Amino acid sequence: MLILSAPAKVNLTLEVIGKRDDGYHEIASVMQTISLADELSFEQASEIEFGCYASKVEKEELLEDAVLNAANLLRQETGCLQGARITIRKLGVPRAAGLGSSSSIPATVINGLNDLWGLKLRPEALSRLASRIGSDTPFFIYGGTALAKGRGEDITPLPSPPRIWLVLLMPAIEPVPGKTAKMYARLNRSHFSDGARTRRLVSELDQGRVLRSDMLYNTFEKVAFDFFGPLGEYRKEFLQAGASSVHLAGAGPALFALVPDEASGEALTHRLRNRAQEAYLVHTV
Repeated sequence: MLILSAPAKVNLTLEVIGKRDDGYHEIASVMQTISLADELSFEQASEIEFGCYASKVEKEELLEDAVLNAANLLRQETGCLQGARITIRKLGVPRAAGLGSSSSIPATVINGLNDLWGLKLRPEALSRLASRIGSDTPFFIYGGTALAKGRGEDITPLPSPPRIWLVLLMPAIEPVPGKTAKMYARLNRSHFSDGARTRRLVSELDQGRVLRSDMLYNTFEKVAFDFFGPLGEYRKEFLQAGASSVHLAGAGPALFALVPDEASGEALTHRLRNRAQEAYLVHTV
């Protein structure tokens, strides 16, 4: 049996450069996987099968579709006739939160089956295949720290910073269907930028500098607090609990804050939970 983690991510930067002729938006983003993760197992089987052994799973059929679609796409592209039993045994990543769960799981399926079936495809080939599933999916083929350009499918691995601790706050906001597309639709030219913040962070990472909150940036913060009505109250709670600076994870509504060390993160997480907030202490991977 092969067991792999399907990690969550945060965008350390997320700049929208402009709208493309194909209807997508051009972005520049430094993406980072974190220790919060789902767990997938892979076993040989005659057909493609799906299993899920996790409690309180909402919309399990969507997870099944994501797994089976990724597996069947890999089989079609390679002509492989092997099967597999793919099981989600633990769900740690909140859904529809801006943490990448809908992209991480299919990418992990592609990586896992590439190993299980002995296909020996290189990450570049797997990434091109993953781009047909979603804009963020290619990033999870690599994981770690990476620069994403284009609509998100153009991935360049970067040097990872020393381990960073983060606290995540998951607001109790109902998922919004088509959330990311609706967020992009709220952007206008005044929200677009030239990618300078992302280039600056790439340069800092290349030089091995320590990541600071003032290096982070997310275009969606300009529209998210109107889009998600109560989100501003959650940011206020986060700051009152002791976060020095609060940032939006992807297209939200999850929020995160950098903390100096594990002990500080544990204390902040505890204070948030005492305020009846869903909070997680995680680190970069």
